[in-house]
Amino acid sequence: MNRRELLAAAAAAPLALALPESAAAGGAGGTPTAFVTADTESHVVALDLSSGMAGRRVRRIRTLPGPRSIESAFMTWAVVAHTASGRLSILHAPTLSVRHVVGGFREPRYTAVQPIWYPTPDPGGRPIAYVTDSARREVVTVDVVRGAILWRTGVPGPARHVTASPDGASLWTALGTKAEKVAVLDLGDPLRPRLVRTITPPFLAHDVVFSGDREHVWVTSGDSRRLAVYERQGQKPVAVIDAGAPPQHVVFHGSRAFVASGDDGTVGLHRPDGALLHEARVPVGSYNVTLGWPGVLTPSLDRGTLALLDPAGRVRHVSRVARAAHDACLVVT
Repeated sequence: MNRRELLAAAAAAPLALALPESAAAGGAGGTPTAFVTADTESHVVALDLSSGMAGRRVRRIRTLPGPRSIESAFMTWAVVAHTASGRLSILHAPTLSVRHVVGGFREPRYTAVQPIWYPTPDPGGRPIAYVTDSARREVVTVDVVRGAILWRTGVPGPARHVTASPDGASLWTALGTKAEKVAVLDLGDPLRPRLVRTITPPFLAHDVVFSGDREHVWVTSGDSRRLAVYERQGQKPVAVIDAGAPPQHVVFHGSRAFVASGDDGTVGLHRPDGALLHEARVPVGSYNVTLGWPGVLTPSLDRGTLALLDPAGRVRHVSRVARAAHDACLVVT
């Protein structure tokens, strides 16, 4: 399938699918809910994020041991990586249940979702996910609804954090937790990503995230208090920005970047040019950061909490959810 066909199919999809997840939740007709991994307790916690109910536990969804990362797919599904056992759990948000368990991995790490649904004979098509497998040095294409592996793309290192461009055309992945290289893949055929180049950041890279303007990628560090901003076709950074203690993680809420430093226990709100607008204190160990409702969420691996920050970067609520909470995502239930 070529990109023209894919874009034509996307144009016929519901409008909510083209919106950022935080915008889509309010109009989806359901309850904005956080799925949070309880890494040492073999379940995912569902928390109600609706107005006046922030932090209310809805259910514990039993999973395989060791749920580590979790990523939302169009607010309806969530992909959970169990790194130690080499499997995925596919969660269905409306029923708060595990729909599939997917084998065939050695060390699945993180997931990026193709932002354009892959057309199928099914009404509405299917979401496609890209899961990094560090041990196999692969990016694995997964049909989320069927719970099936579709393709494996080899990369020159232990792929870890991963991000897909908002137009569905390319994918970047850091090749390790302290990576000398970042791999760039072409998604012209969304089912079969193709490695096109690597870049060498000015430090050992950790996280990679496409920016709100869709034309830049922020690359964080695994070994220094810096992050770099790249043009999506660039080989060298257009800016290097001061940051907190490594490793940092980033999520964009509109045009602004939230940068979490788990070792410092901070989340900084940055303008697109990197200028720091606000810095909030959060529980130590709040490494990952993701879109929430109406702002962003950051779970703490050390404290087992989930902090909700508003779009201005202020902490609005902190909930204790588990003994350890590595990752979170936003869905609608």
